[in-house]
Amino acid sequence: MQPRLEVNRIDVRYGDKKIVHNLSFTLTEGRIGCLLGPSGCGKTTVLRAIAGFEPLSSGHISVDRQQISDKDHHLPPEQRQIGMVFQDFALFPNMTVSGNIRFALKGWRRKEQQQRISQLLDMIGMRDLAKAYPHQLSGGQQQRVALARAMAPRPSMLLLDEPFSSLDVELREQLAQEVRNILRQENITAILVTHDQQEAFAMADEICVMDKGRIQQQDSAYNLYHRPANRFVAGFIGEGVLIPGIVESPGSVTTELGAIQGMMPKGCKPGCKVDVLIRPDDIVHDDTAGETAVVSERAFRGSEFLYTLRMPSGIKVLCLAPSHHKHSIGETIGIRLEFDHLVVFPQEQAASSTEDSSICQSFS
Repeated sequence: MQPRLEVNRIDVRYGDKKIVHNLSFTLTEGRIGCLLGPSGCGKTTVLRAIAGFEPLSSGHISVDRQQISDKDHHLPPEQRQIGMVFQDFALFPNMTVSGNIRFALKGWRRKEQQQRISQLLDMIGMRDLAKAYPHQLSGGQQQRVALARAMAPRPSMLLLDEPFSSLDVELREQLAQEVRNILRQENITAILVTHDQQEAFAMADEICVMDKGRIQQQDSAYNLYHRPANRFVAGFIGEGVLIPGIVESPGSVTTELGAIQGMMPKGCKPGCKVDVLIRPDDIVHDDTAGETAVVSERAFRGSEFLYTLRMPSGIKVLCLAPSHHKHSIGETIGIRLEFDHLVVFPQEQAASSTEDSSICQSFS
């Protein structure tokens, strides 16, 4: 399929400060992408550049192979056929639900407007609230109306800037899945900006993890978790710790938790000191196991406890266990490794920048 969006080696500056550095990615028609990263990483700046609110200092952006931004050319936002949903919803308080959607259909004939409004109200499940005003709606309902209004004129692409950040945590993932289904029905290409991994995982087909104005990895949620490209992604996505190990062979690394099997990447020769990524699901609570650790912290998560365990060397690891396995702080419990994916990083690269594309990773 042809790419709907092409972002090619763009830089964005605010005065003398470069916010976005040589950033590139593509998104094909009908796919939902996500820019995920911590606050201040530049993700919203990228979104604003795509929308036309920020000029580029280098590189270019194209939609459907038509260039809309470069250093010397800047198509105004209103001519880009790109819709945008903001985190504050930006609904008109003096307009009904129907009125807010109708506002985006200026230039359409009255009959066509009504048909489109009816179609969207059915899609977001709010036909009975067509005459309600924003203050009469819940946060989730307001967000659905904002989405319907942005989708109404059938834009070539939809941009969503932290659209769920003002909602309750419990509602965010549910609404992200609902929005994904609505976008799928309309076959709309979309980009979500968020710092929340669960929103990204629930909604996006592919995710660009950003840090300091650069994309660190563009991949599926599964690969970001199990196959991180560098230390930043390994630390930012999910939960886990890096423990020291020594490569014994091309297929084995020895750690305090025992030998771990998996193919080493090129450059990691026997004797090489590495750090091994240990996720909570890599460690199983088993009182019959030979290895033990002391419970230093625990967090109740309903069906599970997340335990922080201190090894004899003082290294701490995380372990998920069913919540009926309740252990006290200071208690010694048995543990064993159960690895499916091995990810290692050479220790000599620990202090290097995440710009370094040579950082090793390995997975089975």
